[in-house]
Amino acid sequence: MMRLPPFRYVAPRTLAEAADLLAEHGPRAALVAGGTDLYPNMKRRQVEPPGVIGLRGIQELRGVDGDARQGLSLRANVTLAEVASDPRVAGAYPALARAAGQVSTVHLRNMGTLGGNLCLDTRCNYYNQSYEWRAALGFCKKRDGQTCWVATASPRCWAVSSSDTAPVMVALGARVRLVSVRGERVIPAEALYQDDGIRYLARQPDEILAEALLPPAEGLQCTYWKLRRRGSFDFPILGVAVALERDDGVVRAGRIVLGAVSSAPLLAAEASKLLAGQPLTAELIDEVAEAAWRGARPLDNTDLNYAWRKRMAKVYVRRALRELAGLPVQD
Repeated sequence: MMRLPPFRYVAPRTLAEAADLLAEHGPRAALVAGGTDLYPNMKRRQVEPPGVIGLRGIQELRGVDGDARQGLSLRANVTLAEVASDPRVAGAYPALARAAGQVSTVHLRNMGTLGGNLCLDTRCNYYNQSYEWRAALGFCKKRDGQTCWVATASPRCWAVSSSDTAPVMVALGARVRLVSVRGERVIPAEALYQDDGIRYLARQPDEILAEALLPPAEGLQCTYWKLRRRGSFDFPILGVAVALERDDGVVRAGRIVLGAVSSAPLLAAEASKLLAGQPLTAELIDEVAEAAWRGARPLDNTDLNYAWRKRMAKVYVRRALRELAGLPVQD
């Protein structure tokens, strides 16, 4: 049995109190709401925070406000199950509802929160193991070691961003609100992530992700496709989030974002540019999928063969775009 290390747990009742406690405990403190990511990591001694600040009892971090016309506000403590089942999300932002509904199992979706999934720790076959397994290897650059076993000559860590909701938020052009004792700031969801397996978030150590802000949904089409070994429980080995603005069948703007292929959600910039000003035809979809495939560079640190996963980027981008175009989804 893996046991939690010793730590001090505090449960603030307000966001302001939580920010004060986070500043008081310092950068080694951890935030927890559902605990579906943090506590397993603590049991494996991947993280050993001396203090854990529980956010679940903070009412101002719960709930969904707004509508499709003005945009939605989703508080950080909304569970993934609530995101998946909320009719406002499912109706106007189906990609987000689908992504949240495909995270892990129903039990963990009832515990896990949107804020937790957006801040999900990066993952790697050489990191997400027991302490004894990692010790036998000599540890890795992400924790206790000096070598990234994915690329041994690399000066950086290549652990992968495996959040399902993060690529969708980036594709939608959502924003997030971060709160600390110094005040608050609202940044694009894309700016929350950094392409580094260790320093994967731009959130400062004293900041709390309090809210995600979705843009107005008028003219918006979006979808999310997830590749994993099993149809339940598994983390993505590829996620494809697509958001399009279309007018009379012509794409005004589009964003394709790939998950689980790098340390941050990856905007397929070249592929996205090809969509602008074009009708979404089968020929264009094939061209865009080819461009997305060229930019996808998955590494050998998640499940299944990385070369095959790269090929699947083309397949899944094609499937996602054909779905939005109303065309038969083909392999």
